[in-house]
Amino acid sequence: MENFKMIAKTFFGFEEILAKELQMLGAQDLEQGVRMVSFKGDKGFMYKANLSLRTALKILKPIYSFKAKDEKELYRGIRGVNWSKYINANQTFVIDATVHSTYFNHTEFVSQKCKDAIVDQFRERTGQRPSIDKAFPDLRINIHIDKDQVSVALDTSGNSLHQRGYRTATNIAPINEVLAAGILLLSGWDGQGDFLDPMCGSGTFLAEAAMIACNIPANINRKEFAFEKWNDWDNALFDQIMDSLMKKVREFHYTIKGYDKAPSAVQKAKDNLRNANLDEYVKIEERNFFDTEKTSQGKLHIVFNPPYDERLDIRTEEFYKNIGDTLKKNYPGTNAWFITGNLEALKFVGLKPSRKIKLFNASIEARLVKYEMYEGSKRTKFSSAVRPEGSDQISNE
Repeated sequence: MENFKMIAKTFFGFEEILAKELQMLGAQDLEQGVRMVSFKGDKGFMYKANLSLRTALKILKPIYSFKAKDEKELYRGIRGVNWSKYINANQTFVIDATVHSTYFNHTEFVSQKCKDAIVDQFRERTGQRPSIDKAFPDLRINIHIDKDQVSVALDTSGNSLHQRGYRTATNIAPINEVLAAGILLLSGWDGQGDFLDPMCGSGTFLAEAAMIACNIPANINRKEFAFEKWNDWDNALFDQIMDSLMKKVREFHYTIKGYDKAPSAVQKAKDNLRNANLDEYVKIEERNFFDTEKTSQGKLHIVFNPPYDERLDIRTEEFYKNIGDTLKKNYPGTNAWFITGNLEALKFVGLKPSRKIKLFNASIEARLVKYEMYEGSKRTKFSSAVRPEGSDQISNE
């Protein structure tokens, strides 16, 4: 099969780990950009990428590009594509437009002009026209305009790939699945030890941690992908790719545990883990993190998303101080990571982060921080080494 270019979209800060994921899958000609990684592969790889990638939001297949500075040039350019290769007059389509240009101000206007060009081409050739269907289109077309450069791509994924298919119950402001998976990978979680999410909410970190640990494809529970409605859809090839991926699932010999003090959250998390067929790997308990202590003897990896006042009525200073105190007193020998959109709140933790990474949780600028809890004192652990001032401060801000 012939290779072609694809673009995987992601969140700010995840470009490097997405590129690493693609490389491990076997992608060719990788190039990192801002919130995206381009690569090459064949149809089977397109299926595999959609099924497997944990940190991709969408995978686009570029088909055409041209320059346009006004609506007439845009219309002509879109009509220059032979749309009958991708859709017929009896099918439906929708256009998603992204615009960063002084020549075009409104995405709705761009979408309308592109729709007109496609419909007019079909009318002229066949006397019929495809319809618009925003909910369940046969073809989802992506138009990206940067200055005067127009890029036309087919959306291979459909709905955002964070919609894994397992989460039916959520709490207030649940963390996005792709964001959760990216945080886990940035934290170095590889399934080679015990894992704890001490404020698990509806269980997203737990589900993503279990899938990483067992090498289960991220989107194994997803109902459908956009490419399944394409004219060249190959069901046998898709099944072959799926079988190949499932043969690489591995056993897990440690524990994954979640705590939440709210009974409703615990129930939602259990429901979601059951939906994902991951409940055998994960134990969820109704407990207040501040009343717990480390129970595992070996390495413990902690990742969580504590509430902050954007989402919940809490006393910020006291709450974040309790996080720091609990980690320091009750969880020796652990690496603890959490993300917060309340940058001021970090001052109250009372611990010095060894890493601080800038991310975005939706539109909120956030920090992913790492705290290293040592057995005994940090001074004792490093007494034999001379460590220069601030040498544990790593940041990609």
